[in-house]
Amino acid sequence: MTNVLVVKANNRPADQAISSKMYETFMETLKGSDLNVTVYDVYEEDTPYFGQDLLDAFGKLQNGEELSELQQRTLAAKQKAMDALTAADVVVFAFPLWNLTIPAKLQTFIDYVYAAGFAFKYDEAGNMISLMPEKKAILLNARGGIYSTPEMASMEMAVNYMRNVFGGVFGMDIIEEVVIEGHNAMPAKAQEIIADGLEEVKAAANRLVEMAVKA
Repeated sequence: MTNVLVVKANNRPADQAISSKMYETFMETLKGSDLNVTVYDVYEEDTPYFGQDLLDAFGKLQNGEELSELQQRTLAAKQKAMDALTAADVVVFAFPLWNLTIPAKLQTFIDYVYAAGFAFKYDEAGNMISLMPEKKAILLNARGGIYSTPEMASMEMAVNYMRNVFGGVFGMDIIEEVVIEGHNAMPAKAQEIIADGLEEVKAAANRLVEMAVKA
């Protein structure tokens, strides 16, 4: 059975946020399949921000010292995120472009799993080696503006970032990218843009089901 981890990274309702609607559409399309689907909602999980508290916790663990409540929570959150990623054959990210990048809660999830010895390692010559080439990823993104043009592409730091982290550093095979863009920039065409994009989401979900059947 194929294990699918869906990382939901928008807490706005689907009638107000397109990436939330993409998430709901993807999940609805998977209903009735034989996929083993787990959801990691970055806004529902207890995810303290990555920082000195976590680094201090590592030192305390090595020295057998007592951890603070925040350090215990952060270590548990990091382990839960890593365990979820480890168990997944396919990881699906549903996320918006906010202020040219990803939501902070999604960044925290990435901070938890972006670890040497877990997601990547270095060889004796200092070359980075990806440790998750057997995993696949699907990116579902919504952005109200238009960033696919040559003039704007360099400003888009959400899909590009996710692609570089999970496809580049982690080595996952990104098998689908569905981006809905321009619905705020072109309100007269918004409904058409959204509807066409959601059809692409359904198609991506159906291809995942078909791939799992053939595996």
